[in-house]
Amino acid sequence: MYTVDINKENPIILGIETSCDETAAAVICGRKILSDEIASSANIQALYGGVVPEIASRAHTDAVSLVVENAVKKAGITYADIDAVAVTYGAGLLGALLVGVSFAKAFAYAIKKPLIAVNHIRGHLAAAYLSDTALKPPFITLLASGGHTAILHTKTESEFAILGGTLDDAVGEAFDKVARVLGLQYPGGPNIERCALGGKNVVPMPKMFKGGGGYNFSYSGLKTAVINYCHTKEQKGEPYEKADVAKSFECAAVDVLVEKTVAAAKETGVKTVTAGGGVVANTYLRQSLAAACKKNGFKLVLPEKRYCTDNAAMIAAEGLTQFKLGNFADLRLNAKASIPLSKTLS
Repeated sequence: MYTVDINKENPIILGIETSCDETAAAVICGRKILSDEIASSANIQALYGGVVPEIASRAHTDAVSLVVENAVKKAGITYADIDAVAVTYGAGLLGALLVGVSFAKAFAYAIKKPLIAVNHIRGHLAAAYLSDTALKPPFITLLASGGHTAILHTKTESEFAILGGTLDDAVGEAFDKVARVLGLQYPGGPNIERCALGGKNVVPMPKMFKGGGGYNFSYSGLKTAVINYCHTKEQKGEPYEKADVAKSFECAAVDVLVEKTVAAAKETGVKTVTAGGGVVANTYLRQSLAAACKKNGFKLVLPEKRYCTDNAAMIAAEGLTQFKLGNFADLRLNAKASIPLSKTLS
């Protein structure tokens, strides 16, 4: 049905992302972003305090065709110029994923181009390639998102070693839960950050795995400590500063990420550190990680904030890697709500 030149220097990849509440499409040529379109239902989801899967799926169905059309148009290309169509097939909300996968399969078939199945987490890791077009492994990667928290040793573009991960809540999940306790709107991450700007790190917070734990994380205790602190104050009728709680939580959640990422770089002997995932948009994390890497002589590559949260450019970037490896999907591709981290990065 089509011919593919996997050795083409700068193939044009269309990326499609519909794993949660963002309908996104982007076009890249090599590692250069030609267009990046996003239609979000976050404002609607905020009315319900979080993402409602059925609402997200319907929003994707309404938006996906126009978002893809606009991405191709703004890239200044035609459908014939596209070398492959990359789409997120997991992990995420199943109904939302099915919209993107179904559209991508039909679109790729219609324009007679290969289909590439992209794991959402690999997309977050590939976002660093868009910030530094000369970036090459090996490097240490901090993955910090709503569903995953891990430190990875990226050995090659297709080979990863998981040095450690969360044993319970992911850091982004903890941000969302703490935001609810403080009465902050969805999404929790940016609202915790804004609240923390006016606060001080003065509320005692537990330190996870103090003196041990390797590269693993645990956020359930930190989340519970915030809940207990706030509820105890409220039950006693004592006032407390939400900004101080937000700042203290933010420091406790982020400092350990930075500490263990730098420790991993030292142990493995690599000289470059990258990061990916929605929590990497947090300003305190970015500044802390930059300072720690500078102090220890490591090069730090951070995606722009907009490419840390869900977007299609990162899906296209991972699609480029899979294109070069010749990893294509057929039209039997199905969406998967859950994909174990250990099986996707090995």
